[in-house]
Formats: sequence, C-alpha cells, structure tokens
Amino acid sequence: MTFTPTHQITIENKPLWIFDDLCTQAEAESLFKGLQVSAFKRDEIARPDTQEYRHWAVNLTSEQIRTLPVYHRAIEAIRGITKQDFSAYRGYVNHASYGDMLFTHTDCAPDANEFTVLVYIAPEWDIEWGGETLFYDNNDDCLFACTPKPARVAIFHGAIKHVGRPPNRICYTPRYTLAFKLEKV
Repeated sequence: MTFTPTHQITIENKPLWIFDDLCTQAEAESLFKGLQVSAFKRDEIARPDTQEYRHWAVNLTSEQIRTLPVYHRAIEAIRGITKQDFSAYRGYVNHASYGDMLFTHTDCAPDANEFTVLVYIAPEWDIEWGGETLFYDNNDDCLFACTPKPARVAIFHGAIKHVGRPPNRICYTPRYTLAFKLEKV
C-alpha cells in the first residue's frame, strides 16, 4: 500500500512528513480510551539540563508496539519514501495538559539515521486548544507547526529540534502523543 504525505518539508536537509492516512479515527479513539486508565509516570525529560521539569509518559513494550497497526503503516510509509527499513527501539505515550512545561529537544544526534513517529490520538481536537508540535531550524526559528488533529501522524528525522506545546487553558482533555523512535535495520 502506498501512503502519501499531506504535508512534507525539509528542515536543515532533514525530512518531515505529515500523514492523515496512517491511523484511523477508530484506532485513535481506542488508544485514547485505553490511555485514560494507564499508569503514567512523571519521569520523562526533554534534555539533561531540564531534568527537574519532568513530564508524564507511559512506556510501551516491544510486543505492545508490534500490535499497533499504525506502527506497521508508519514503517511501510518510511520504506516507501526512503527505500530503507527501520524498526522501533522505543515506544511511549506522552501526556500533556494545560500548565505543563515542555522543552525543545532533538531525539538523536545530527549524524544519526533515526526517525521519530508521532501519532496524535485524541478523539477530537479544537484549533483553539493549541497543543501544536513546533519544528525549528538551527537558528531556533519555527519553520513548521503541526496541528494535533485526531489520528494525524508526523514522521521526521530525529535530529530536527522540536517541542510539543501543552494545550491552552480552555482544553480539559489531555494531549496524548504516541511516539516511536526508529533506527535503521
């Protein structure tokens, strides 16, 4: 099956693709319901220098990752574009609410050949709720903002600086983001 990005840009010669066909609304809603009763821990950090500001996450096992259809579709989409095979070395879900402090970061070294997959799994999202993922260049200029639409998937080179912004004050639902960190097989 061929997947076509809704948006695609390059930041510092590193790709960023947005897909609206890798995850179904039903899958996103099912994941959301399961996460409402998950045991999140406040032990995730963005960078070593921000470790005193931890945020909520729940880690996934390799078996849990492999059971998710969106994971397999993301791998297939990357293979279709790059002609290379990748697999997850980590999977987890971030939880962000109004008032949380999240920091810019990269997910790998600049010369690493790694990708990050973010799946937005809220069953609904209002544009006024905020919560965008912002992507920056090396001059700290925001070059792209990804709206966390339900079932949307962002796939990007892990060396692109980014941050998921917490929801605005009027949002009373958590912003869950399912993340896969991928390395070349």
